[in-house]
Amino acid sequence: MTGPQTATPSPAWTRRPANLARAITADLVGRIVRGLHPPGTPLPPEPVLCEMFSVSRTVVREAVKLLQEKGLVQVRQGSGTIVTPPGAWDMLDELVLAASIAEDDTLGVLDDVVVTRRLLESDMAGVAARRADQDSVDRLRALVDRMDELVDDHVTYEEHDRTFHDIVMHASGNRIARGVVKALQSQVIHTARYVGRTERALCVASNLGHRRVYECIATHDPHGAAAAMFAHITDAWLARRGGPGGALRLQR
Repeated sequence: MTGPQTATPSPAWTRRPANLARAITADLVGRIVRGLHPPGTPLPPEPVLCEMFSVSRTVVREAVKLLQEKGLVQVRQGSGTIVTPPGAWDMLDELVLAASIAEDDTLGVLDDVVVTRRLLESDMAGVAARRADQDSVDRLRALVDRMDELVDDHVTYEEHDRTFHDIVMHASGNRIARGVVKALQSQVIHTARYVGRTERALCVASNLGHRRVYECIATHDPHGAAAAMFAHITDAWLARRGGPGGALRLQR
């Protein structure tokens, strides 16, 4: 009678993730963003990809289709699957954005995320100052008061921070802009480089910005609310990233 045998771990690709095509797509997105397959060059042909990932042609074709949908490749008759330049990539796509942030040593991609947030949220704050009902104003006041008490607990503070911004966006009534901001936020809020510095003094300064936004909305001052949100997002990000550095596009 033989003793119990120890199972030998199988290679990652032979363990068959629930969605093989998506797993292969994620791998190829990373390779393209890292420049292993430069713009204008073809991806390896189907047989090579099948062997590389130990999958069928059907799975590879589905992965290539997903890459096309993300704007990373074009399938050209007679030329194969050609990698496109970064300007064609869908930067709102979760995989593309995550890989781009991971490979960007300059924080330029995160700067662009913040600039986009700032543009949309400052406009929504101005609209919220005209549209916000008393319930929204009361909720904003309660949040800034509560956040003053949470400056020593940056994790809970940040949860309330996101709620504050969402109430302002919701009060604007702009569902599209709110959706774009929430989609971007959901993809970066857990990355260490976006969270950046978290000390107490930064939470204190951040909540002064929140309070200015709240006061302008409470007094129905659209221009003041837009300017306060613009300044708050700019200053909070520059502080978290450790100073202006190369973030010239953030200058007011």
